[in-house]
Amino acid sequence: MKVALGQFAAANEWRANAATATAILAEAKDAGCALLVLPEGILARDIADPEIVLKAAQPLDGPFMTEMLRASEGSQMTTMFCLHVPVAGEARVHNVLVALRDGEIVAAYKKLHLYDAFSAQESEHVMPGASIPDLVEVDGFKVGLMTCYDVRFPELARRHAVAGADILVLPAAWVKGPGKEHHWETLVTARALENTCYMVAVGECGPRNIGASMVVDPLGVTTHRAGETPTVIFATIDRERIAHARATLPVLANRRFAQLQLA
Repeated sequence: MKVALGQFAAANEWRANAATATAILAEAKDAGCALLVLPEGILARDIADPEIVLKAAQPLDGPFMTEMLRASEGSQMTTMFCLHVPVAGEARVHNVLVALRDGEIVAAYKKLHLYDAFSAQESEHVMPGASIPDLVEVDGFKVGLMTCYDVRFPELARRHAVAGADILVLPAAWVKGPGKEHHWETLVTARALENTCYMVAVGECGPRNIGASMVVDPLGVTTHRAGETPTVIFATIDRERIAHARATLPVLANRRFAQLQLA
């Protein structure tokens, strides 16, 4: 299965980001991809305004999503990305990973683990989700959904793997800082290797975030890796590689713990 990773720096106004995202969607569709993954928080980004997630938030039937859904019409390619969505009656928003296909939303996952670390406080403006998302089928592969900081918590990735995931998708906006790029590479690789799944991790780039989008195979080999600038990467997910990894390294079969449950 051919996949695309669309790495870009989000602007501070949704129309500019919709234009960028729909252009990448068209490029991936023309290239024959079955899956496109874009970064986290692509509605708007402004490092000088910590309340941008509140000011820019839009409902799932808002103008940004309307443009993205329209761009996806007539294609079976699945497009995944994250945006901030208002919560009725609340002063905070949800950080929602959506999956689009042929003009419809086929999945929506509210981020479980909020980035309250390294002096950041995502929970100040964002409400955490409370449920583990179902796997999404894409071209015969089962895909588990995670968002950015989720990668630091192995339970979610393992839950997806036990449920039958072949691929783990991770839109992100990974903040720069001492050691942070090493953390990203280590954690993305670990989640792939310990679960014998492909990891498709897409980071926003720009003045605040590292970019560094990656594809890691089920034996922990980084097959594709972006730098710090906007780019579109194309990669192939190989079912035989998954089967080989699980025959050679049967950690899912050898595990001694019961299936994880959400507390």
